[in-house]
Amino acid sequence: MGFEPVYVVDGARTPFLKGRNAPGPFAASDLAVHAGRALLIRQPFAPTDLDEVILGCASPSPDEVNIGRVVALRLGCGHKVPGWTVMRNCASGMQALDSAIVNIRSGRSQLVLAGGVDALSHAPLLYSPAMVRWFAQMMQAKTIGQKAGVFAKLRPAALFSPVIGLLKGLTDPVVGLLMGQTAENLAWRFGISREAMDAFSVRSHQRALAGRAAGHYAEIVPLVDTQGRVYPEDDGVRADSSLAGLAKLKPFFDRRYGKITPGNSSQITDGAAWLILASQAAVDRWRLEPLGRISDSEWAGLDPAQMGLGPVHAATPILGRHGLGLADVDLWEINEAFAAQVLGCLAAWESDEYCRENLGLPAALGSLPQDRLNVDGGAIAVGHPVGASGARIVLHLLHALRRAKARRGIAAICIGGGQGGAMLIETV
Repeated sequence: MGFEPVYVVDGARTPFLKGRNAPGPFAASDLAVHAGRALLIRQPFAPTDLDEVILGCASPSPDEVNIGRVVALRLGCGHKVPGWTVMRNCASGMQALDSAIVNIRSGRSQLVLAGGVDALSHAPLLYSPAMVRWFAQMMQAKTIGQKAGVFAKLRPAALFSPVIGLLKGLTDPVVGLLMGQTAENLAWRFGISREAMDAFSVRSHQRALAGRAAGHYAEIVPLVDTQGRVYPEDDGVRADSSLAGLAKLKPFFDRRYGKITPGNSSQITDGAAWLILASQAAVDRWRLEPLGRISDSEWAGLDPAQMGLGPVHAATPILGRHGLGLADVDLWEINEAFAAQVLGCLAAWESDEYCRENLGLPAALGSLPQDRLNVDGGAIAVGHPVGASGARIVLHLLHALRRAKARRGIAAICIGGGQGGAMLIETV
């Protein structure tokens, strides 16, 4: 391709902690600082030697709007190291990596800390627009009589009903669909059964458990809260996940006809993931030993109502540029937003009609060997902190490739709003 290589030197992430209908023990910046501190302390360079810090975050809190800068300062990068935040919904962490790649290849940076974070359990409850207008009228009222008149208009049952910020964020404003409803579209389009989704979900948990037992999650840095409680691993992985258990769950997004349940969907999760990216000059200067390199990346757009097929639209051009078929890639990481979404991607690649009409191919691309896909489980088991997942799958793919003594892999992710992102990863 003629591009300067961009190396992944090292990486780390926190455990992914499942949201349990209340704010979790860590704010987003706490998660990012904890993982970043553990990562930087083992490097031969100081935090102040970084050229920039780029952090993806889909839902920063109001007091951490430019969370990338907040975290950079808390990590000891000093005043001179720029820190900034990117947002591309589910691919925010991957966008941070891509932004770092662009700056390294342009010569603007040599050594970059890039990754993603979200603490979705901290998503706010909001007042309705009607309640906001009532507050505004109360503030504008000058006399006691005016205030009494406004107060008389208060209707608690209607005005105090909270708006769940997370649900608004997970609803596409153009097509008016929750992300789970877009997954229902794929299940209908490709005839994906409830049983197939549940089986895929059970496998995700089983592979995550097997990977944990085999030590395949060494990139995780345990968390410790202010009470001294230790969080050593992803806490949403279930050893008791079974087809019989999942079959008892009711559809969530389409309660009458749907197939998508909480059991075959990714979890609402808090977590952070970081990677250190370096140019050849930085590798030489600091005598770094890279894990691998990011050789290519691609972003694609598609119908927001079919957003789950984003990995197909982003990964296919990469395959074409490098003369690869699906089976020529040693390992794949496709983020598991929903089981139907991943299975829909596999079905799209196997469909002559879809590949001709939507990808410009003469026929179906073929089948992706599932023994190469998400070999240690995915977001259905470990969780999906939206801003962090794109970075997590790249980092874990690198470790999986090195463990298997394999050469290349592709990490791909669907993106709310009708987009897809993908990266070609190679070991060195």
